[in-house]
Amino acid sequence: MKYVLKKILSCIITLFIVSLLVFVAFALIPGDPALSRLGTNATEATLAAMRHQMGLDRPLAVRYLSWLADALRGDFGTSYSYSMTVSSMILDKLPITLTLMLFSMILMVVIGVPLGVYASYKEGTVIDRIIQIINQINMAIPPFFSGILITLIFGVTLKMFTPGGFVSINRDPLGFFAYMFFPSLSVALPKCAMILNLLYSSLNGEKKKDYVRTAYSRGNTSNAVFFGHMLKNASIPTVTFLGMALADMIAGSIIVEQVFGIPGLGRILLTSIQNRDYPVVIAIIMLIAMIVIVTNLLVDVLYKVIDPRVGNQ
Repeated sequence: MKYVLKKILSCIITLFIVSLLVFVAFALIPGDPALSRLGTNATEATLAAMRHQMGLDRPLAVRYLSWLADALRGDFGTSYSYSMTVSSMILDKLPITLTLMLFSMILMVVIGVPLGVYASYKEGTVIDRIIQIINQINMAIPPFFSGILITLIFGVTLKMFTPGGFVSINRDPLGFFAYMFFPSLSVALPKCAMILNLLYSSLNGEKKKDYVRTAYSRGNTSNAVFFGHMLKNASIPTVTFLGMALADMIAGSIIVEQVFGIPGLGRILLTSIQNRDYPVVIAIIMLIAMIVIVTNLLVDVLYKVIDPRVGNQ
């Protein structure tokens, strides 16, 4: 319990530091949100009035503390561009992006883990070599390019989906999940390659350890040693990697949303950056940071469950 409480406290401190850095960074970068909102023909008087209305004429420390107090209540302000509350904008798009991320995580585990286990089990065989060659090619392809390839192959050529024809879950739930499969696959494929390599290396490393030789000397079969002992120990770094992979998956999801025309958080994030709509940008970045930090917290707890020795040194 003490280990978990320490991790939670560390997460809270990290979120606070991230919020401070993000807020200060967007306050100091060049650009005037008031000018972006009113246009280049605005007079100094109207710009000054708009800056006052947006609260930009207050000291930076006052603005941050005010923002932080509101954010702790779930109020991230109002969008400069859309005159809507930031919270409502995010809640409207969040389910789409979360679905894409969740599908990507599931595909990464479902594809990468079995292939990593199977390649290690067949180490040195032709099957192992084929898997490794395909895996190296897959690892070299970034999500946006794999998204383009998937669009050309499955969308344009095989016509399994309509490129850019996003289907709302409210209009057609089955069509929504069918469409989301392809962008999720393009996000997951590079991470499948990484988790395959990690699990493969971990399992091959376990084969050389003393406990494996001891298990064989006691008359255990190859399957019993591999699946009953080695796989459990090799899964610890794999579980840790899942948390680390989430940050890359979020970035990949934002890029892939543009390739497939998905109206998720990625679209409003990029639009808000172009329009200097900083309340929206800061809120989305903080949401992403919170997802990553909470996921890593859960991974640490799971790590502790798998190996109770963690945190006891």
